[in-house]
Amino acid sequence: MNLLASTLSPATAQRYAMAIADPTTGAFLDKLQFHEALPLVIAYAGRVTKAGYHVTEIKAGRFSGLDCGANSEAWTETFIQVWDVPGEPQSRMMTVGKFLAIMDKVARDVGLDPASRLTFECGDDLGVIGLYAVDGIAVEPERVLVSLTPRHASCKPRDRWFETNGIDKPVRLTEDDALTEKGITSAVSGCCSTEKSPSNAKCC
Repeated sequence: MNLLASTLSPATAQRYAMAIADPTTGAFLDKLQFHEALPLVIAYAGRVTKAGYHVTEIKAGRFSGLDCGANSEAWTETFIQVWDVPGEPQSRMMTVGKFLAIMDKVARDVGLDPASRLTFECGDDLGVIGLYAVDGIAVEPERVLVSLTPRHASCKPRDRWFETNGIDKPVRLTEDDALTEKGITSAVSGCCSTEKSPSNAKCC
């Protein structure tokens, strides 16, 4: 039995397509339950995984750090590394069931926090590996398609300020946007030091 099994019953498992922005490890695995026989296809960087892809490494980590507002934080994160290669002739795509079995073994032997942040590391043997978050899952008649979106660098105090105030943060900043946000984040979110508050030891 899967150690991170869903509480869903087979009767409630249906074909679906939904956006699940940056789900936890447990929430992601829950969405795959009851579709074990279907191939698992991963879409990233404008392409889908080749038939020979496989999961080369799974890391479960506990982290602590300071953000640019001198705020301490701690979190757990699960990294799933995918090596995207063609494989041998007649290679078949990994099934959802095989993927869940791999995750279940990691949960038993290493330990996985269902509430941990989930990050995919995807690449082939030629390019640079990329970091991705899950953006959506589509359960189709012939496959389960997991769509990934790149993880971008960000200012955490800024992100928290936008979230607290219910404002969608810009995807890409122009120079004018950056100047405007500099004033917002400095005044409201505590990002970046000023001459009036050097003791805060902010990073910027």
